[in-house]
Amino acid sequence: MKTEIGAYEAKTRLPELLRAVKAGQRFTITNRGEAIADLVPSKDTGATDPRAAIERFQSFMKANPVKTPAGIRALIAEGRE
Repeated sequence: MKTEIGAYEAKTRLPELLRAVKAGQRFTITNRGEAIADLVPSKDTGATDPRAAIERFQSFMKANPVKTPAGIRALIAEGRE
């Protein structure tokens, strides 16, 4: 469901609107009655399938094996740069 809301009201109620958007609601922000923008859930906020995440991790580990503790330390040091 999409609801129209004025720009001023959207500004003053932003935290509340973001919680509603997170729950799946959609808003059209208007300025003097003219639609300006849509406030919709991000595509990245969907729940990830745990099995798919595990499969991606396992395929990553097969493609990028870390065989020694020194290799692990090198990865840690690289991440700190």
